[in-house]
Amino acid sequence: MIAINLTGVWLCMKYEVPQMLTQGGGAIVNTSSAAGLLGFRRGSAYVASKHGVLGLTKTAALEYAKAGIRVNAVCPGAIDTPMMGRLTDHRPHRAAKMASFEPVGRMGSPQEIAESVVWLCSDAASFITGHAMSVDGGMVAQ
Repeated sequence: MIAINLTGVWLCMKYEVPQMLTQGGGAIVNTSSAAGLLGFRRGSAYVASKHGVLGLTKTAALEYAKAGIRVNAVCPGAIDTPMMGRLTDHRPHRAAKMASFEPVGRMGSPQEIAESVVWLCSDAASFITGHAMSVDGGMVAQ
């Protein structure tokens, strides 16, 4: 869990940052989770890895801000993906439970996460760095 969720993000940044330094800046958006902002029972490794992504994101944002590199993270809630489908397909009660975690009453879509990433990479977000953006239907607001 740590190797993929945290070390994987660190390794990506290891190669992204030098390229962005040579080109005069850029934007990085890491993927954390609502679990990076909260704790969840029986999820210690996952929660720790996603909290780690946020620590890495905030530290890199501070270290590279003056070099014109913005570093942010998205924190998705329950998203209707094939991975989620392995847990919920043919189990309507599980799908309903996942949707119940979301105050909006449904799981999010991959498109909704992608649109937030595109926005964070755009000039419209030029003054945002070190931010953990919840894209979670209000889950962490509870």
